[in-house]
Amino acid sequence: MSTASINGWYLTSTSPSCHSSSLRRATLRPSIVASLNSSPSPPTLIRNHPVLAAPTPLLTPSNWSEDMGNKSYEEAIEALKKLLSEKGELKAAAAAKVDQITAELKTTSADGKPFDSVERLKEGFIYFKREKYEKNPSLYAELAKGQSPKYMIVACSDSRVCPSHVLDMQPGEAFVVRNVANMVPPYDQTKYSGTGSAIEYAVLHLKVKEIVVIGHSACGGIKGLMSFPFDGTTSTDFIEDWVKIGMPAKTKVLAENRGEPMGVQCTCCEKEAVNVSLGNLLSYPFVRDGLVKKTLALKGGYYDFIKGTFELWSLQFELSKSVSVKDVATILHWKL
Repeated sequence: MSTASINGWYLTSTSPSCHSSSLRRATLRPSIVASLNSSPSPPTLIRNHPVLAAPTPLLTPSNWSEDMGNKSYEEAIEALKKLLSEKGELKAAAAAKVDQITAELKTTSADGKPFDSVERLKEGFIYFKREKYEKNPSLYAELAKGQSPKYMIVACSDSRVCPSHVLDMQPGEAFVVRNVANMVPPYDQTKYSGTGSAIEYAVLHLKVKEIVVIGHSACGGIKGLMSFPFDGTTSTDFIEDWVKIGMPAKTKVLAENRGEPMGVQCTCCEKEAVNVSLGNLLSYPFVRDGLVKKTLALKGGYYDFIKGTFELWSLQFELSKSVSVKDVATILHWKL
């Protein structure tokens, strides 16, 4: 069992092995809401002018809401081309943009037909409303009154690992935060206020019982963490600065798995980064308070969508006589 000092707290832990099903000792460290509506106001087109330029009339087709929904895909594109080309100052930029949009929208699906992005969203909502919303009136009636989720889940933004889908969570069961590589940064009221506000809201206002941080296989964010040199140079605007939150995991994995293939190191780091996030959660005073009062628990998870397995481990938080914190992640570990 290994011990490390993180953010002034002494932690001891056990995490799942990278190479076998047996346990392996691992050192722990440490929303904007969008909605669709039926508003009659059509979307306006962004003009190619500086933000602070004097306002100019926006292009607003008078028959947008009546006609656009009835036109075929080809007719809608042709109408958009004609509409934009009528404005000379936008002609060049509009033509390029229309070509780009057309190429994106014409992406073919598995059956060889052009992919209609709007139709996919419409069909998805119709199915949801018919098969779920209308068949569970009592559930949605309760949700209309408010939410009281038992879990806060921190998961990756990866499109293949939606936690509500993987864990069969119903609406109202989990307050979910998703970001690149499912990172929980250390407490910082300015740099990481987005994540901090979500944790604060979940713990103090929703009073969730458990915070679960879930990593996953083939994580692009973790691959980036293991690949970026972090030598002062950057190739991204945000990603490198974000994933370096997991640097302690990278350091540990390289020390213990030097010489292993990159894929093996990434798998180890995917799990170890979860432990880093669990440790970082201890830097939030309201999280520590919940752990001391035993009204809150922390768990780590790992979903391998390649093998179809899921692992879960939890942390026991306690204060020693010297008022230092010891964290032992041996209470629960299971794998399916």
